[in-house]
Amino acid sequence: MMQTRRGFVRVLAGGAACAPLIAGRRLNIGIGAYTYHAISVDAMIEQLRALKVTEIEMSRGEFMNFNKPPAELFGSFRSKIDAAGIRCVSYYAPTIKDRADLDGAIRFARILGCSNITGDPTGTVLKYVDERMSSEGMSFGIHNHYFKNRKFDYESPEDILRALDGLSSTVGCTLDVGHIVSCGHDTVDAVRKLGSRLKLVHLKDIQARGGEVNVPLGQGLCRIPEVMRELRRIGFKGLIALEYEKDGDILDDVRRQIAVARKLA
Repeated sequence: MMQTRRGFVRVLAGGAACAPLIAGRRLNIGIGAYTYHAISVDAMIEQLRALKVTEIEMSRGEFMNFNKPPAELFGSFRSKIDAAGIRCVSYYAPTIKDRADLDGAIRFARILGCSNITGDPTGTVLKYVDERMSSEGMSFGIHNHYFKNRKFDYESPEDILRALDGLSSTVGCTLDVGHIVSCGHDTVDAVRKLGSRLKLVHLKDIQARGGEVNVPLGQGLCRIPEVMRELRRIGFKGLIALEYEKDGDILDDVRRQIAVARKLA
């Protein structure tokens, strides 16, 4: 879906409310690699360079840990992004059920040069996540998610805060503002509640609660200008990774959305 002129102006007008904050540190805008899941890695890197995006989270399907990717895949990709001047700051590992899963994710993250891993471990493995990531000098972000007709362990800010109770600051949250809305919660409230425990933010806009249809920033229910303002207010220093989970020709939409995000940063 192409962003309308009216929608674009509305987003920027909302961002104007942030003017008193712009004199300070700018928010760090990057991209979640899943955005480019329908094109090759080489084509993705070409797009990132054209947009002058220098930081990403690796979240393409062929790199996800449950697909048992070979280490060589990560080494080859690391060489390519190093040559392009792009840093991979986080690795998305959605399936961490035991120690072996985390150990494998850390191995892949190290090859990529990441300082953070995003995933959704639950129960007793969380303590191991905390201990192991602390010893590695890395951070971990618990990822909230929406699944149609399925209750997920992490849907609300409160779900995540309960999981974080008793864990060190090594473990926090990778907040997906789109999935927060899909699950029926408010994005700004989520940012305020999770506050200093935020490690990364997945930036997207959602058409309606109870669904996953992505729309360009400012055209959905995620209150994007207010989210960015709140992230500025709390002094968030992590990566804000634009994710556009849509099939088809998305390149122009991504270009426009990066421009919107940067205006609001």
